[in-house]
Amino acid sequence: MLNLSVLLEDSARRFPDRVALVLGDQRMTYADLDAQSNRVANLLVSAGIEPGDKIALSCPNIPQFPVVYYGILKAGAVVVPLNVLLKDREIAYHLDDSDAKAYFCFEGTPELPMGEYGLSGFAQSPRCRALFRITTDPAAPAMIDGVGTLADALARHDSHFDAVVREPGDTAVILYTSGTTGKPKGAELTHANMALNALTANRLFDSTPATHDRYLVTLPLFHSFGQTVTLNAGISVGATLVLLPRFEARAALDLIEREDITVFAGVPTMYWGLLGALDEHPVDIDRIARNMRRAISGGAALPVEILTRFADRFGVQILEGYGLSETSPLATFSDPALEPRPGSIGVPVWGIQARLVDKEGNTVTGTDQIGEIALRGHNIMKGYYNRPDATAEVLRDGWFRTGDLARVDEDGFYYIVDRAKDLIVRGGFNVYPREIEDVLIGHDAVSLTAVVGVPDDSHGEEVKAYIILEPGAQITAGELIAWSKQQMASYKYPRSVEFVDSLPMTATGKILKRELGRSPAA
Repeated sequence: MLNLSVLLEDSARRFPDRVALVLGDQRMTYADLDAQSNRVANLLVSAGIEPGDKIALSCPNIPQFPVVYYGILKAGAVVVPLNVLLKDREIAYHLDDSDAKAYFCFEGTPELPMGEYGLSGFAQSPRCRALFRITTDPAAPAMIDGVGTLADALARHDSHFDAVVREPGDTAVILYTSGTTGKPKGAELTHANMALNALTANRLFDSTPATHDRYLVTLPLFHSFGQTVTLNAGISVGATLVLLPRFEARAALDLIEREDITVFAGVPTMYWGLLGALDEHPVDIDRIARNMRRAISGGAALPVEILTRFADRFGVQILEGYGLSETSPLATFSDPALEPRPGSIGVPVWGIQARLVDKEGNTVTGTDQIGEIALRGHNIMKGYYNRPDATAEVLRDGWFRTGDLARVDEDGFYYIVDRAKDLIVRGGFNVYPREIEDVLIGHDAVSLTAVVGVPDDSHGEEVKAYIILEPGAQITAGELIAWSKQQMASYKYPRSVEFVDSLPMTATGKILKRELGRSPAA
């Protein structure tokens, strides 16, 4: 028997008065976090939610995310965290595809009207029967646009709840990813997957309750990296999580200094931003260096130059790792006890096996020989929700085929050399060209398109679209980009459009994307 919410309940029992969450001047103790999550669980049960039901959550890094997250788990339901940048069309797809019975959605801001998109997406999803609006203003009215607020609903429910018993192999979380089809797929991660991955992170980074770490949590909590390495791992050892809803380098530096942050986890562009801000935004670098004991990077390849510069300026060696939503996500990581290998994604973490395979699944042997990474262990998902064929494509005899190509050196350190898929990693977010192409080709002026990632100093990769127009079509690149921005999340739409007369193709008509995107985005 295992329920992932035990990570919170155990820390609340041991450290009830320890601060669990910090957002600005707001502080929430472990006892308060546990009590509020119990209210969410009672709310869901009263709404007819049963164990195994799917509950969607759109929320930035504010205290309400962990409150709702653990409340859903306590009720025995399945958390379906959604990217906060999704538009209504995309939200409706995720609600429908996951069979969500209820939806918690943050009200948003003028710059990001999540509440508006969420309400519209919910209206397009008849099978999702309950919507709760998350607000940050305690004085907010009980109803907004005909939708009840979470704060008002929780006030009517008790702060005590006995977590529903679940089995280790039951689904705890569905994290949406995409594949070669371009349609987002839900990776089912079990209570055992998530709990063991969080505990593996603590083992790897030497985190214990006695350490009382202070994490800066700016990685999105809807993402597997932030959810496991900062939220679940941190909560399980009674850490204090300092929330930063949106990464801004100067604000992050201020918090790292003021809150005596000991653990920072980010994607490479965040480290790039911190280094850039350091020259123009003076902070007590000695104080930061005294307190920060772990710097963790994932989500995209970390340039060696950034790794070296960060160690020189902050006195901390960045530990780089690799994983996917389907692997909970930790799979390989730099070993803190070993000398760093710049450019390497490290070695398999505790309990995980890795090998390189060819297209037929045969093991590739020999130093520096290239093959596809295959993984096996406690971190591997159950499968893609309601997609047995897609699951069978990547799970074979217990081994998960990642689609990423790598080599291994003589000491067993792995190095990513290419992506077997056409995945674009923009600022740590996965962007799948096929999905973007499907949207673009829906425009009347577009005849054919190919979307690729191009080098970008700020985001690692930027999204660029090569377009063949319909005969006689009249549209500018700026107009097409503006249209795209209205159709999809802000991290997806192309920042650069180039009109071409033809696209490079093989003899069989397959577009040669490797011939595109060799120059930076315009």
